[in-house]
Amino acid sequence: MRIEDFDYLLPPDRIAQVPLERREDSRLMVVNRQTGVIQHRCFHDLSSILTQGDLLVLNNTRVFPARLEGLKIPGGALIEMLLLEDLGERRWKVLGRRAKRLRKGTHVEFGEKFGATVEADMGEGLFVVQFSAEGNWDELLERYGQVPLPPYISRESASEQLHREDKQRYQTVYAQHRGSAAAPTAGLHFSESLLEALSQMGVQKTFVTLHIGLDTFQPVKEEVVERHPIHAERYEISQETSDAVNNAKFDGRRVIAVGTTAVRALESVAGEDGVLEPRHGSTRLFILPGYKFRIIDAMITNFHLPRSTLLMLVSAFMGNTLRRRCYEEAIGGGYRFYSYGDAMLIV
Repeated sequence: MRIEDFDYLLPPDRIAQVPLERREDSRLMVVNRQTGVIQHRCFHDLSSILTQGDLLVLNNTRVFPARLEGLKIPGGALIEMLLLEDLGERRWKVLGRRAKRLRKGTHVEFGEKFGATVEADMGEGLFVVQFSAEGNWDELLERYGQVPLPPYISRESASEQLHREDKQRYQTVYAQHRGSAAAPTAGLHFSESLLEALSQMGVQKTFVTLHIGLDTFQPVKEEVVERHPIHAERYEISQETSDAVNNAKFDGRRVIAVGTTAVRALESVAGEDGVLEPRHGSTRLFILPGYKFRIIDAMITNFHLPRSTLLMLVSAFMGNTLRRRCYEEAIGGGYRFYSYGDAMLIV
């Protein structure tokens, strides 16, 4: 497949820069894969769209303040690091911005008695660094770290209030296990009250954990998309979740993945017979059109970047022709795109 198959033009004003006041007030495009029918609803309408017995599978990863800004010593050049993988003993794999200024032995100061020294240059902006710090690690990150918002959300000259709001809103209300460098954005639309309303009407929920890492920030650059090297992301699926999914499949009830990360976690573990086993590990599953889905029956997702692996996964689930039509209708209809934008329910 060619990369042009997953391209589209998006007016810049369609990229949502701030969240809505209420999570569940975002718009919801409901798409039927079989009939091609598209409906325009609101996310809080889920309580009248889903049915008793449906099983929502949500990713309960928690975003941490993984973005650090510091000064190169000596010289004082501004350096940014995005924490990607904890290697133990305060050694981290990081994605560096202004990476040409970084090489083995470079020291960066982020705050009082809090710095990092580059141990290895892994190429493509990736480095292994050793942090030196006095005090509790989590407290230091909360003090000096920032929410790792995607680059298409501008926060230049943003107010302190907006930065505080990002810490709350770029996080799902059910986030539990800390480890992501980006939010599972399909879940950002759920409020506690909406989840309770769905529970009251008999919609079940269960959780997987998949920590979102480097690939969220890496566009596909290969002309032939199958050549794109997808990076590993850590996941965990419990016995409780496996039982909930297997029981739903046995009963003929729908399994609805909330977000592409939940899809990847489930499909990475599913057996040929569609049975889910409890497991933890890392996945490099790259879902492209032609993939045979074994677990999910429906998906809630946001509108994704062109040429991204996320857009390719959605195209695999609903068909690229229908996906194009949906995106054209969303752009023409004023939908908000990307992390703080609107959502789709694909059934």
